[in-house]
Amino acid sequence: MYSQNPVFIPGPTNMPEVVRKACDMPTLDHRSPAFARLFKPAVAGVKRVLKMDQGEVIILPSTGTGGWEAAISNTLSPGDTVLAARFGMFSHRWIDMCQRHGLNVQIIETPWGQGAPLAAIEAALKADTAGTIKAVLATHNETATGVRSDIAGIRRAMDAAGHGALLLVDGVSSIGSMPFDMAGWGVDIAVAGSQKGFMLPAGLAILGVSPKAIAAMETATLPRTFFDFRDMLRTYAAGGYPYTPAVGLIAGLARAIEVLEDEGLENVYARHHRLAEGVRRAVAAWGMTPCAVSPDLYSDTITAVVVPEGCNGTDLVKLAAEKYDVAFGVGLGEVAGKVFRIGHLGMLTDVMVLSGLAAAEMCMADLGWNIRLGSGVAAAQDYFRGSARIMALAAE
Repeated sequence: MYSQNPVFIPGPTNMPEVVRKACDMPTLDHRSPAFARLFKPAVAGVKRVLKMDQGEVIILPSTGTGGWEAAISNTLSPGDTVLAARFGMFSHRWIDMCQRHGLNVQIIETPWGQGAPLAAIEAALKADTAGTIKAVLATHNETATGVRSDIAGIRRAMDAAGHGALLLVDGVSSIGSMPFDMAGWGVDIAVAGSQKGFMLPAGLAILGVSPKAIAAMETATLPRTFFDFRDMLRTYAAGGYPYTPAVGLIAGLARAIEVLEDEGLENVYARHHRLAEGVRRAVAAWGMTPCAVSPDLYSDTITAVVVPEGCNGTDLVKLAAEKYDVAFGVGLGEVAGKVFRIGHLGMLTDVMVLSGLAAAEMCMADLGWNIRLGSGVAAAQDYFRGSARIMALAAE
């Protein structure tokens, strides 16, 4: 029965039963018209979630990390310069990947807990009068710290600098859970993964690719074979794949998008904000704070909770798993041990979130932390009771 407990990690997320069943299908000939009938609705649905008005969707058998690699290898050449801020583990990993690929990364070091530094990005682009920066890398939602960056603000900074670089965005832990406007924000490549907002198992890298990024493929010379967009796009016209696709996951993706759209994407985003705010109310009642340094940076999919001096967040995560069979996220990189992370994205409800908060409180008490059992749960309950009525009135 312990397998019934929901997970509170930032991915993979809890799966709706209808999505799980959609993935559970007989073997299908992926070169048959039957696959095309399954594949095309998934592609069209991703375009709607990303708010794309042109360009292409690429769905690769991979993960978000593979999506990052596909984004750079299809648009850049060895020795190209890219601009990136490092303010968490996942922005760091994308930088590391670029360096391993022989790219010159101009890094803006930023304290963990802050977001992408718009002024510094604009200044760096204005200083690049020769146009050597070919791409700006941006992590929309930094999963290690629970920080959401302003992608629209980055686009404004790029426009203010009059710079023509590509804008490549890691939206792995935001897309499908928080508003994302690929067209409105001028994003050239958006990277998502199946295991977060789309509520599927890991196994798909999902990318939106703008016409500008597609044009960049023709001159990019970084090596690529499995991730070559050109091979993908050549076979798309017939609804096919250049190699064996993850058929069951693609069927699940189409069904997951139906689930999101049945709820209504704006309602999905409102639900995530509401659950996140309930968690934040609980954190405040515990006398703790999020790692994100200000409310405008708070993520609606993950909260990294800064633990009290003398406490270790990893101890809480280990105890929760061992004693209560509940999964939270450990701190990563510079915040290892200093935080524990509560994921609140995907298939979650008020009641599920309250169970996670209660489990966290039990662990704190077991570890001897200064906590009053029920304090955070009560704060979240008060918020959920009030906001549930507000949402109901808005729907009437």
